Amino acid sequence: MSRTTRTTRHSRPSRKLLAVISALALGGGAVAFIAGNANAGQDDARTGRVTTTIDCPDVGDRLTSVPDGARSEVDENLARLDVQVADAYRRLAAGEKQSEALLGQLKQQRGATIGRISEAIGRSGGRAEGLEALSGCEMKEAPAEEDAASDAASDSAAGLAADASAARGLGQKGGPARSDFVSITKVRPNVRTPAPQRGASSGSFSSECGRNENGHFNPDNVIVAPGVSNGAHHMHDYVGNQSTDAFSTNDSLAASGTTCRNGDQSTYYWPVLRLRDGKAERDARAPGGGQDANVGTILRPKQVTTTFKGSPVGQVKAMPRFLRVITGDAKAFANGTANANASWSCTGFEDRQLKDKYPICPKGSDVVRTFTFQSCWDGRNTDSANHRTHMAFPDANGRCKKGFTAVPALVQKVTYGVAPGARIAVDSFPEQLHKPVTDHGDFINVMSDGLMAKAVDCINSGRTCR
Repeated sequence: MSRTTRTTRHSRPSRKLLAVISALALGGGAVAFIAGNANAGQDDARTGRVTTTIDCPDVGDRLTSVPDGARSEVDENLARLDVQVADAYRRLAAGEKQSEALLGQLKQQRGATIGRISEAIGRSGGRAEGLEALSGCEMKEAPAEEDAASDAASDSAAGLAADASAARGLGQKGGPARSDFVSITKVRPNVRTPAPQRGASSGSFSSECGRNENGHFNPDNVIVAPGVSNGAHHMHDYVGNQSTDAFSTNDSLAASGTTCRNGDQSTYYWPVLRLRDGKAERDARAPGGGQDANVGTILRPKQVTTTFKGSPVGQVKAMPRFLRVITGDAKAFANGTANANASWSCTGFEDRQLKDKYPICPKGSDVVRTFTFQSCWDGRNTDSANHRTHMAFPDANGRCKKGFTAVPALVQKVTYGVAPGARIAVDSFPEQLHKPVTDHGDFINVMSDGLMAKAVDCINSGRTCR
């Protein structure tokens, strides 16, 4: 059975291996997370005018198929690649100046790990061509937080300066630059939606799942790094399924309780948003938190809405149970924006969506993150090797490409009460520098067949169901 057709229980790596990965991840300790330009003079490094990070090809995104027998080993080694990059970034951020030597060591580590991935795929009858070319990484520069930036970003200068001072007290520093912020009032409306055609499915179905009042947090990602503790290297907020972590299986998810009032056992999760106020959150020295450069107070959402919508060109079909979908790209700052799908805005201004900027909202307006998930399914697979190719977005007219069928379109909105000018930062892999373009959401459909049928009926019949 190929990896793309597997719909049952995941195989899991040994806990001994997980302990090794965890130890590697923690080896760098808590350090300063803005690196000076390794090729610049000492004065530039001290002032932090340039943030230097590490840019590596995303091996997982390049995989097109993985035989089922190789899946566990491939997942383990993909997680090792993330650990290796994070460790190299920590060394760079701690002041290691020999960038060529650091990149050389990283390439050697990655080459060996990528070789194990290729071997695992080959032993199981698959083919993994060209992966060896992905071992090399390079340095990438970005504006540092102290840099002068866009005019709009100066609106929050006081908050940025206060955070930079307070963060030093935690022994850490870094995060979004001033140029990563823009006043939403200076953004022109940019949202376009296809006009509904005859036969469109105009209804909606909502699951009311709360806003994580039960405090379900972890730095795992059961879709991308199943069986690996701290596989995300950033903290996730959850609603819905109450048991989701790295070791969840289809069986365990189906047996779990849920925060959703209608019994929807699906798992919905996304990176936490933090207030960069210099205060020590409970995870300040923990994996996914301070040890991965994610610091500050975790903001509890003011509201979370989870709504499934229809297609503007026709009827939708039921999603299969245990369908896995990721929207956006957690590594978009390094990978580029091909899979990026961040949408930042403010209440009252939601016709203006930002992909690569944090919004500065006026008084009385809240920050809104919108996660719009792919709604075209290949009709066969609940997952794919890169967790993307089994799903697709409709085209500009709302149509699915050939071979794909429309399923309910999940749109999730997470709203936060944030004071104007307050500095916020989304949790990220450390080398992604908390850039807003890296925002992403994850979803596993665990609705019962009956509940999914009800959702489809509501959507196709034009009703609004809660």
